[in-house]
Amino acid sequence: MRAHPRRRAWRHRAATSTALLVAAAGLAAGPATMAHAAVACDVSYTTNEWQGGFTATVNLKNLGDPLNGWTLGFAFPGSQQLQQGWSATWSQSGNQVTAKNLDWNGGLATGATTSIGFNGSWSGSNPKPTSFTVNGVTCGGTTPTNQPPTVSLTSPSNGATIPAGTAVPLAATAGDDGGVSKVEFYIDGALVNTDTTAPYGFSAANVGTGGHTAKAKAYDNASPALSTESSAVSFTVGGGSGTPSIVATSTAVTVPEGGSKTVGFKLSAAPTSNVTVNLTRTGDSDITITPSTLTFTPSNWNTAQNVTVSAAQDSDQVNGTATITAAATGHTGASVTATEDDDDVTTPPPGEHVDNPYADATGYVNPDWSAKAKAEPGGTAVADISTGVWMDRIAAIEGTSSGRGLRAHLDEAVKQDAANGSKPLTIQFVIYNLPNRDCSALASNGELRISQNGLARYKTEYIDPIAAIMKDPKYAALRIVTIVEIDSLPNLVTNLNVPDCQEAKSSGAYVDGVRYALDKLHAIKNVYTYVDAGHHGWLGWDTNFGPSADLFASTVSGTAAGFDSVDGFITNTANYSALKEPHFTINTTVNGQSVRQSRWVDWNFYVDELSYAQAFRNLLVQKGFKSTIGMLIDTSRNGWGGSARPTAPSTSTDVNTFVNQSRVDRRIHAGNWCNQSGAGLGERPQASPAPGLDAYVWIKPPGESDGSSSAIPNDEGKGFDRMCDPTYTGNERNGNNPTGALANAPVSGQWFSAQFQELLRNAYPAIN
Repeated sequence: MRAHPRRRAWRHRAATSTALLVAAAGLAAGPATMAHAAVACDVSYTTNEWQGGFTATVNLKNLGDPLNGWTLGFAFPGSQQLQQGWSATWSQSGNQVTAKNLDWNGGLATGATTSIGFNGSWSGSNPKPTSFTVNGVTCGGTTPTNQPPTVSLTSPSNGATIPAGTAVPLAATAGDDGGVSKVEFYIDGALVNTDTTAPYGFSAANVGTGGHTAKAKAYDNASPALSTESSAVSFTVGGGSGTPSIVATSTAVTVPEGGSKTVGFKLSAAPTSNVTVNLTRTGDSDITITPSTLTFTPSNWNTAQNVTVSAAQDSDQVNGTATITAAATGHTGASVTATEDDDDVTTPPPGEHVDNPYADATGYVNPDWSAKAKAEPGGTAVADISTGVWMDRIAAIEGTSSGRGLRAHLDEAVKQDAANGSKPLTIQFVIYNLPNRDCSALASNGELRISQNGLARYKTEYIDPIAAIMKDPKYAALRIVTIVEIDSLPNLVTNLNVPDCQEAKSSGAYVDGVRYALDKLHAIKNVYTYVDAGHHGWLGWDTNFGPSADLFASTVSGTAAGFDSVDGFITNTANYSALKEPHFTINTTVNGQSVRQSRWVDWNFYVDELSYAQAFRNLLVQKGFKSTIGMLIDTSRNGWGGSARPTAPSTSTDVNTFVNQSRVDRRIHAGNWCNQSGAGLGERPQASPAPGLDAYVWIKPPGESDGSSSAIPNDEGKGFDRMCDPTYTGNERNGNNPTGALANAPVSGQWFSAQFQELLRNAYPAIN
């Protein structure tokens, strides 16, 4: 179904220290030694250091002609020694250091930037290089003056009139010679939102009527950061030269049969004399309103007056509806839809939206997956475990020849719920079809493209039909969990060197698509939303950890319900990272060396998924998410049992040997993700297994391939990723290690018997 490309981001790690910056200004020069391009460049060199060691991040920006290959050069001023680097081929001779581009980042357009880095050691002191060359041409020998960013408020326009009761659309463009870290939006001098991702925007609700000013403020990514404010623009909420309107406090109201509810009305602008609003009802005669007129004066026009909507007791089993229309001379009218909640309806009433949808519930067993599992030797032992249902293309909504559709699954869930006694039933769906899906991988690329109207199709042909089916009243008693767009938002933090990811960020398609999905799904009372948060081997380095949380916060805060639109986050979706490493923690030292210095941990701050998920949850709460959010961990394939599982810590005094002999995750490299040899079924699904955790879940159905071992033509838009080829010797993303993938694998999502048998054999806890 999907791949889990371990992006160049794992190689972006830093130790705890204050970042220092040295930059070389761009200077136009003579002919370059590569591609015959006129070279002009800007280089920033940022370090995080600790006693005897440091991590350097080098950003190379091309200010000259487009480059088709580059070699960066500089000299260490002190005793520094290069240890290992990433995103380039690094070498050192004496104090001279060179970094040559890799295949994927050799092309640098004018204005483009690439980020590379390395780990090094030092003694005595660790001064920064003061001069850099690209293709033999000096970029500069002095530290340039950081330039402030540019920012312009593009919405609202100066003098705009916004109808009362509607949100004020705020939007801005911003740029910088280095990078924009955030854009703040202000109304009347008060901060209303911060956006860290372009396109920068926010819809400000509940802005009072009258005149206001708006402005934007951009910050660059330097230290200390420089900022620039846009010119203030004036706008008016309500009033203006247009026709004033009647404003309803709600466009829809549900009234219990035999009961009543209220809905309010007010005016958008102050009248010069009294205004009479006439209220009429059309539709179901059992729904009535009182009063039938409201009077607004020049002094009370902005205070909502309530109308009582009542639904009479009747004997039918119909949820009747009526339309309440408000009209007044010289004003644009308003209407409200009233729906009777009939107490004779045989379909179950909407279930209560609980804090943890897995608590005290049973899980839906997918008959399609269960039948395949039962057909395997020994598979009956796990065939009744709840697994995720993947909506990985538009056709999956209606169903395909290999599996039933969304409504058929929900109908089956209703049957299972009816046979389940008093316990509620939880069914899990993976929402997975953004345009440019999984932008840095190939095995799970999707059917929609941003450049081919993919975002609009995603909304109207994918999300809208899913939401329409899920909100059918006959499914209201189910707890429907949605796993929202795995691998999407983290790609915008770590993989912007990939063109498809750049397009996903610059177009705003990922952020807009996720927001749209959350808005539609959260609006359904019995639907729960969990957003993908990568895994510790992707976002566990501090250079990825905080920025990812910031991106999640800015994305979710921009939904209609803000932070309320998310019930939690999920980690390790369809991946293999161990739940717990029992024989060492991130604080373990070996012969005076931290395990973080081992090649396996690679300066990450986490060694397993549980510690990562709990820490990430704490950070998300700090960023503004509700303190009630819960984490899910996909444990479908991270058991790592069998004879290769270590039973005790290693006794070695070498940190690399110690970690390799002690770790239960037996992958060749933590970056390997496709159909892993030696993997096993993990913890069985269970609710509330640890603090901050809503559940361990099986979202990836065991036995479904991650991707094909060789190129296989298909009509699902899925490509061939060499990380699924067992003969491939790897790339810089996985340290040029073998992939560890099983042979003869089919296209992602298709049944892979050899993988299922491998998972059964190596299950931990073992299958009885």
